[in-house]
Amino acid sequence: MDDVDKAIAQLWSVQNEPPGTEVNLPEELLFKIVKRSRDIFISQPMLLEVSAPINICGDTHGQYADLLRLFEMGGLPPNTNYLFLGDYVDRAKQSIEVIALVLCYKIKYPEKFFLLRGNHECASLNRIYGFYDECKRRYSVKLWRIFADCFNCMPVAAVVEDKIFCMHGGLSPDLERMGQIFDIDRPTGTLFILHTNVLIDSFNLLRI
Repeated sequence: MDDVDKAIAQLWSVQNEPPGTEVNLPEELLFKIVKRSRDIFISQPMLLEVSAPINICGDTHGQYADLLRLFEMGGLPPNTNYLFLGDYVDRAKQSIEVIALVLCYKIKYPEKFFLLRGNHECASLNRIYGFYDECKRRYSVKLWRIFADCFNCMPVAAVVEDKIFCMHGGLSPDLERMGQIFDIDRPTGTLFILHTNVLIDSFNLLRI
């Protein structure tokens, strides 16, 4: 059993525990998971092309018990394919467990498990809405920074069966052709987000 399998087993170990029970993976293991995920994100396009059948899921926002319940109801990868539309962190208290589990599945099943970037996968937002504080309290600011770098490499949109266009926010009036999404360089960085309307609208951020 490799490190990712061990992490998945540990993350599922609280399945029958009261909601809010923390899973404290070793920080070095989290570093490895985040870095491996980043490499996969970079290797795949900014606009994903995915096949049906696939379960499309919205915001999880640190609600780890709900995420486990979602997998119980929808089926586990790789038997079920998934496309998540972003916002894995902030607001609730278990962002680390949520993002760790979905990144582990991304590593194990890169062609069956897909993760888009939401507006809360942005350092300027999750610095305020809870993820930074959770990383600092449970681990370190260094971990938060490594996550931020990984988030800057995530894809922002997907097309299912050439018919369904998926992203976290919405269509930008500046999006004139699909190729503009492929043209977005990664890692994006906060300054890039603030100056690119297509990316801003895909996150549903305020346009500046």
